[in-house]
This record gives sequence, C-alpha cells and structure tokens, in this order.
Amino acid sequence: MNTIVGLCGYIIVILFALYTFFCFTVFRGRNRERAEKIYKRQRVCIFLISAIAHVILYFMDYDFRVVVLFALQVIVFFVAVHMYQIFYKGLSKLVLNNMLMLLMIGIFMLERINMEYAMKQSAIALGGLIFCIFIPIIIKKIPFLDRLGWQYAILGIFLLAVVFLFAKEINGSKNWIVIKGIRFQPSEFVKIIFVFFISGVLTRRHNFKRVVVVSALAAVHVLILVIEKDLGGALIYFITYLIVLTAVTGNVLYLISGLSGGSAAAVIAYKLFTHVQTRVSAWRDPWSIIDSGGLQVAQSLFAIATGGWFGMGLGRGLPGKIPIVESDFIFAAISEELGGIFAICILLVYISCFIMFVNISIKIKKPFYKFVALGLGIQFIFQVFLGVGGVTKFIPSTGVTLPLISYGGSSVLSTLILFSIIQGIYVLNGSGEEVKEAENEETVG
Repeated sequence: MNTIVGLCGYIIVILFALYTFFCFTVFRGRNRERAEKIYKRQRVCIFLISAIAHVILYFMDYDFRVVVLFALQVIVFFVAVHMYQIFYKGLSKLVLNNMLMLLMIGIFMLERINMEYAMKQSAIALGGLIFCIFIPIIIKKIPFLDRLGWQYAILGIFLLAVVFLFAKEINGSKNWIVIKGIRFQPSEFVKIIFVFFISGVLTRRHNFKRVVVVSALAAVHVLILVIEKDLGGALIYFITYLIVLTAVTGNVLYLISGLSGGSAAAVIAYKLFTHVQTRVSAWRDPWSIIDSGGLQVAQSLFAIATGGWFGMGLGRGLPGKIPIVESDFIFAAISEELGGIFAICILLVYISCFIMFVNISIKIKKPFYKFVALGLGIQFIFQVFLGVGGVTKFIPSTGVTLPLISYGGSSVLSTLILFSIIQGIYVLNGSGEEVKEAENEETVG
C-alpha cells in the first residue's frame, strides 16, 4: 500500500506540473484548435488528479463518503464546464480551468484533514457555482453599475459597522457573524463592493479634492477592519486602494506616500495590539516562543521541510499537528504530503490567474470595468501573498486564507464571485458591447 501511495503521489505531481506547463504555453501562437486541445488536456489532468487522490483517500479509511464526494465533484465538474460555456459565451477557458483545479485541490485536501469540512465546502462551492452562472447576465443587463460609486461606499461601511457591533470574536478577530451555528465573514464580500466603489468614483473624476474624499472613505473601511483585529483584510483593502488609485491617476507619489503612511500605521498597530506583537515574535523566532505563540509557524516549517520535493504521500503526513491547518495553514499540509513541486505549481497557477486578470484589465476599453478587473486581480494575488508568506515565515502571519483551497465558506464564495465578475467583464468586452458603451460615453463627453 505504501508503494502504491508513493507511486500515485509521483503521478499526481507529474500531472499537476503538466497542467501548470499548459497554463503558460496555451497562448503560444494563434492557433485556436491547438488552444482548445490544451484546454481539454487540462481538464483531463484535473479529472485524473482528483480520481487518483480519491482512490488513495478511500483506501486509507474505507470511508464511503469519499466515493460520494468524488461522484459529486465529477458531476459538478462536467456541468460547470458546459453550463459556464453556455452562459459565458466567449469566456476565458484558462481562468475557468484554473478555478476548477484550485477548488478540486482544496476539497480533496479537506477530505484528508476533516471530512465534515470537506462536505460543507463542497456544498458551498456547488451553491456558489450555480449562483455565479447569472453574474454575466447581471453585468450585461445593468448598465449603470459604474454610477453607484458613493452608494457602494455607504453600503460597505454600513456592513462593516454592523459586523463591528454584532460580530463574534473567533481566532482573535472580531469579524464573524454567527446565525444559528452558521458563521460567515461579511468583509470577504465587502472587499468586492470596495473595488466597485473606488473604481466607480475615481474613474469619473480624480482631481485632488476627489482623491482626498475617496481616501477618507477608504480609510474608514480599513480602520473598522483594524479595530475588528482583521489585519490581513485591512492590508488587502489598503494595498488594493493604493494600486488602483495610482493606476487611475498615474501619480506614483500617491503610492509612495501611501506606503510610507501604511508603514507608520503598522508600527502603531504593533504598539497597540498584543496579538500583533505575538505574531511578529513568532515570525522572528518561532522556536523561542513555541509554547505560547510560535507553535503554528514552527509546525508549519517542520511540515514543509519534511515534505521535500515530492512529499510524503497523500495521507502519510501529520497535518493535525498544525493548529488551524484547514484554513490559514493548508499550504503547509499540501507541501508536506504532496511536496514542494506541487506547492510551487499551485503558486504558478495563482500567478497564471493574475496574469489573465491583468491582461483582461488591459484589453477593456471602459475605465470602470478596467479598474474593477485590476482591483479584483490585486486583491486576489495579494491574498495569496499574505497566505503563503505567513505559512513559510516570509512575513508575519495575518490569518488570511488561501483562495479556493482553504476551508471557509465566505472566502470560497467571495472568490468564486470575484472570478465570475472578471469572466463577465471579459465576455462583455469580447461581445463588443462594452466597447460600444465606451464609445457612446466619449461621444456624450
């Protein structure tokens, strides 16, 4: 059995490396038939990786729920591929494949760690995929989304304020709403509204007075998150605003002054919050405080080192030794059992998504959609940076999940919405309607 698990581990790594290779070679040349063949090969890789992983997981415990979840994943996989191509005519198939691949990795790793979490995650992902089918229709049928800039700001601040008043503190952060045992994190959805707010307001006018007002409202979002001790979320909001502001105005001084102010704010946060001091101490030397605050980071580093390049094999590691491994530190569990090569390929798939998001942003003519795509892309890749950086001790841990892989219904659902909005914008641009809207605005102007 050990030999079979080891062999299957090598096959999974090779298949995922092949999938990742296709991500960066699919656009070589302009042969559409060749690209379609590569997309189909990617889907074959997704199916085979999932099938092999579930075979291993089944023979570990002979848990019939593994078979049920695999059957459900296969159905969802094929339905999603076909339904999305119907509703998103002309969609980016690479972005769709990457979304499904990351979802699949997350679910089978959660099956390995905690079957109950995997079942909940699967149900949320299924509901999210069904809901997101209608997002391109919403983008296409509601032409005034770019005119609601201030309304987005009011809605975002209101939701964050409500959370601040009624939220329950979990893992040190007071940003969770719990209703009849079901908990969710509104800030995950507000961050999408936040991008709509800054894109809608700044693209219509970005003189100095407007920038000051928008910056003040953006600062309110960030300050509420800081008070709630959601420092990872506050960083994502802050960096997203700075980069979108710099891109809209073309003024690098905004970026430099913002980063300088952010650095000063980080020092103040370190002085004020004891949990920030603990995380910084754990980042500097986790072994010296392993009994108090450094256990999580230390166990994460042990797991990554133990896995080596090809991993110990699915089911043969000790992910349970890492506190909160299913959410904040799932990257360490992946590195331990599937190896460094597999982990690097995950990062490359994330980078592939980000490159596509930026490419979509560049090609769009209408400024509002251009900066929405850019802002959502920045949020996505910076969340990956925070998540992986904390796990590998590159930066202090911020308690941020790994998009589409970590356990967390709010995180998965908001990321699916993020992908779908960008796909909807891409489809709108490809249909020519977005170009016509931009031309009409120029004519009116």
